[in-house]
Amino acid sequence: NLDERTPLGWPQGGMPSRPQGPYYCSVGPENSFGRHVTDALYKACLYAGLEISGTNGEVMPGQQEYQVGPCVGIDAGDQLMMSRYILQRVCEDFQVYCTLHPKPIVEGDWNGAGMHTNVSTKAMREDGGIEVIKTAIYKLGAKHSEHIAMYGTGNELRLTGKFETASMDEFTFGVANRGASVRIGRDTEADGKGYFEDRRPSSNCDPYLVSGKIMDTIMEDVDVPVITPLNKDEA
Repeated sequence: NLDERTPLGWPQGGMPSRPQGPYYCSVGPENSFGRHVTDALYKACLYAGLEISGTNGEVMPGQQEYQVGPCVGIDAGDQLMMSRYILQRVCEDFQVYCTLHPKPIVEGDWNGAGMHTNVSTKAMREDGGIEVIKTAIYKLGAKHSEHIAMYGTGNELRLTGKFETASMDEFTFGVANRGASVRIGRDTEADGKGYFEDRRPSSNCDPYLVSGKIMDTIMEDVDVPVITPLNKDEA
């Protein structure tokens, strides 16, 4: 795919014969494209001492995901930036081109790519932490436009309200809802404590800006309006 236009596993100049769906967390040569890259990345990151915690094939064929963390503070940015460097070196070894663009394929019905950011403070992980999480989410909603401006380039192509995204023009949150700006996991809701996921940052965002902006916002001592969550049954 060194033409920098054809995703791994796609026919040159064409589209896959099947729509997205069977490629997510998939196995088999007809579904999974790039596992050799992510497996090598995983091993190299472990060797480098990074807190890489998982990989998986994503919804669009040729799209791969990996997770870094948990990390504390600025170490989150350090580790993600280092992992991106290692990714490029691994891709160089395999002669595979990798882009971090949040919407590299705009024709057809294909998901984009984000840097979903899981956030938790000590208070969120203690009993009653769900209320701390909700307060933090309300604060994020009050500064939605400020966050969008810092969450990466090309994100307007991705955050359309389709393909498991929320529209960048509106802030929403919900439980187990992939179409929300911020998602609370079912386990966090059930436990009454845990973490939340900001799904707005793009795959090419600056992790230092994103993590710093989130912490600046949620740690402010301000009163903000309560936001009604999306109906989780519609997730």
